Amino acid sequence: MATLAASSSSLIFSSPSSKLSQPSLLSSSRLSLSSLSQLSPLSSSLSVSPSFAAYPTPSRRLFASSLTVKASAAGKKKVLIVNTDSGGHAVIGFYFAKELLGSGHEVTILTVGEESSDKMKKPPFSRFSEIVGAGGKTVWGNPAEVGKVVEGSTFDVVLDNNGKDLDTVRPVADWAKGAGVKQFLFISSAGIYKPTDEPPHVEGDVVKADAGHVGVEKYIANSFSGWAAFRPQYMIGSGNNKDCEEWFFDRIVRKRPVPIPGSGMQLTNISHVRDLSSMLTLAVENPEAASGNIFNCVSDRAVTLDGMAKLCAQAAGLPVEIVHYDPKAVGIDAKKAFPFRNMHFYAEPRAAKDILGWQGTTNLPEDLKERFDEYVKIGRDKKPMQFEIDDKILESLKVPVAA
Repeated sequence: MATLAASSSSLIFSSPSSKLSQPSLLSSSRLSLSSLSQLSPLSSSLSVSPSFAAYPTPSRRLFASSLTVKASAAGKKKVLIVNTDSGGHAVIGFYFAKELLGSGHEVTILTVGEESSDKMKKPPFSRFSEIVGAGGKTVWGNPAEVGKVVEGSTFDVVLDNNGKDLDTVRPVADWAKGAGVKQFLFISSAGIYKPTDEPPHVEGDVVKADAGHVGVEKYIANSFSGWAAFRPQYMIGSGNNKDCEEWFFDRIVRKRPVPIPGSGMQLTNISHVRDLSSMLTLAVENPEAASGNIFNCVSDRAVTLDGMAKLCAQAAGLPVEIVHYDPKAVGIDAKKAFPFRNMHFYAEPRAAKDILGWQGTTNLPEDLKERFDEYVKIGRDKKPMQFEIDDKILESLKVPVAA
């Protein structure tokens, strides 16, 4: 690393109005200027200016003057993405790989398991040819043996989009540190925030100390000088294999009532996965700014549960009948009956906007139209389905269902 020189970079400092606090990782992210004296020689400029935000403090309502850092891209990177083979997060690695390749970076995506498994016949894995076609490399294997799987390759950046606990992530992190990886990124979860009476969740809100993701965040913070964690929520986008909007489409196209627990006014956050990948890419291209920070990897708008049903119906061009129910009174588990949490659950991407200059592009009405077109294209609207839990709810409410 070259020493910062006046000829290659400019620094503008403004004195903060108050001393920055030193937050705990359990309750907040940590703003870091990650070795200003060791910037990459390819960085052309860096500016530092005061910005008031909630995330540097243990209590998000105690605002302190923080430092906002924006740096230009420090050259093209070699990136390894360790990708899960299931669940809603798999599509993040797919979009991130495509975004990086489109920006000229080198990408290898290591997916858990075997290429010949049945899981790989489903999206987004069935679309990995798009990654290869763009110049990326796809490999499969056990992340615990990552060194053997990618033997002979070197990387500047590693993203773990697989592990939910330290036992799973530690082998990848330890290998990366030993291999001299400069930046380690981790896909955490907004689900680790403790429920709050003052939504939305922002970086700095209290998290569940015993959550597996929290243990990983602490470990990588102690292991790497260049690290960042990203906390996503619900997401949509082509290639996603976990039901979100599809749950609503399934009922709307079959002219069935849509049962929503509670009032339907609960707020949640649904982001297009392209926004998540663009945030991750900014972190790769601005490592000094991203270093030592936690980012809510979400859209900048919330939606009500009733609103989600209405927008899905609008995208399908069909009417919708919404019915509300009390899960306890009906005797059902809302987690099994509905795809979202039965409570206010949404976050804001304040840190990404302030630190990385990120801007969201999620537009639910338009994005849902795209998703409905794909829904029809694969024939899911004609697929025979059973709605046993729905039927129990509707029967208890004495709501008739068309035969």
